[in-house]
Amino acid sequence: MLHVRLVCPPETTGAALDVLRGAPGATHLVLLPGAALDPPGDVIEADVAREAADELIDSLCGLGIDRTGGITVGQIDTALSDAADRAEKRAPGEAADAVVWQELLARTGEESRLTPTYVAFQTLACLLAAVGVITDSAVTIVGAMVVGPEFGPLAALAVGMVRRRWDLMRRAGLALAVGFPVAVALTAGGTLLGHWAGLFDAGVLRDGQQVDFVYRVGWWSLIVAVLAGAAGMLSMTSAKSAALVGVFISVTTVPAAGYAAVAAILGDWARCLSSIGQLTVNLLGIVLAATAVLLVRRASWRVGDAGRPLPVG
Repeated sequence: MLHVRLVCPPETTGAALDVLRGAPGATHLVLLPGAALDPPGDVIEADVAREAADELIDSLCGLGIDRTGGITVGQIDTALSDAADRAEKRAPGEAADAVVWQELLARTGEESRLTPTYVAFQTLACLLAAVGVITDSAVTIVGAMVVGPEFGPLAALAVGMVRRRWDLMRRAGLALAVGFPVAVALTAGGTLLGHWAGLFDAGVLRDGQQVDFVYRVGWWSLIVAVLAGAAGMLSMTSAKSAALVGVFISVTTVPAAGYAAVAAILGDWARCLSSIGQLTVNLLGIVLAATAVLLVRRASWRVGDAGRPLPVG
């Protein structure tokens, strides 16, 4: 279930309570008159079955509460209550299949923001991939896959296309367009320093049998990217985040970027270009598959997202 808290002006409280009382999946309704100080107003809390949350939140946004007050939504891991059990039974559908679009927009908007932390993770992931290429370590390559933060912006691109949120697409595109080049450039600089220091020679690419899959692009690269992109978006829309780890260690995005940096410094331009091709195929495959999943799941799309701007802070 989800915990929904409202801060609303007193003149909207009655209508908000009517919406919550009429929602089939809402329970544990609490009213705290005048409890909110900034913005001033009443506080209303309720627990809502996930499968009923999307329509409920859209109805509350229709009252203007998201503009005159505030709506916060949080995950409830455990609810020991007969009333909660009855609310989940009344709610249509299954919680695992429900898409809470406002939650998805907020999550992808946050994970696609270009920040120093995002660039740092992208760079560290590329550096790990470069070390994996140089040492011929598949384990290190897998570690780089997990560290890489690029799935957030890729998912945001898919959500932006389906919901026609051009602001979200711009944010995600900027994160990818800046994050990867900066990470590759810094990785290339680190590789150059290591080469000058004599830590490795040009033969490391020829000896890297275990990591050759990183730059070898083909139909299987696209197939894996499509499957991983579909699994990743299905995980995000169904709140089953554990599956995302499998997505991270399936696609060759960050490893390909790291390999391209190493190959460029060592003058192996064929493998460098092949790695860039691998990166491109994976990025496109993930976005296309994630978009397809969202289009299929759009049957649960009730109302638009009210055109709310993405948070900037």
